[in-house]
Amino acid sequence: MDDTDDLEVRVADTERTREDAFTVRQTVFVEEQGVDEELEYDEHDETATHFVAYDGDEPVGAARLREYADGVGKIERVAVLESRREDGVGRAVMTAVEDRARADGLESLKLHSQTRAAGFYRSLGYERYGEEFEEAGIPHVEMRKSLGESE
Repeated sequence: MDDTDDLEVRVADTERTREDAFTVRQTVFVEEQGVDEELEYDEHDETATHFVAYDGDEPVGAARLREYADGVGKIERVAVLESRREDGVGRAVMTAVEDRARADGLESLKLHSQTRAAGFYRSLGYERYGEEFEEAGIPHVEMRKSLGESE
């Protein structure tokens, strides 16, 4: 199902929009998945580009992007409220992040996907690298995507 008619993904460049992105992360990672709050928020929150998806005035998704290495971006903290999963919010967030990464001149992206979400990222053109590992007590896999050509 794709229910994104009223969906808008924005760069969280104000205090309010950043707080909205953090609220989505708090709900999904800390409250729903039991991630320790000390692990959820880190030094990269100060310098990363944050994104927040709104359905009208309600924040329903979030992500952050940071430069990991020269020409390589790392997508982190992708979160969609449980009530809005499977309706295109995650795809819209990822499209916005990838568009920004291209505009910033990044050549490729990497991310650590929760193992259960790897199929979603694979559908967006990400390829798995390496073995499964644990992060914040949750199984993950590393995935990468080249931005060399417009997808």
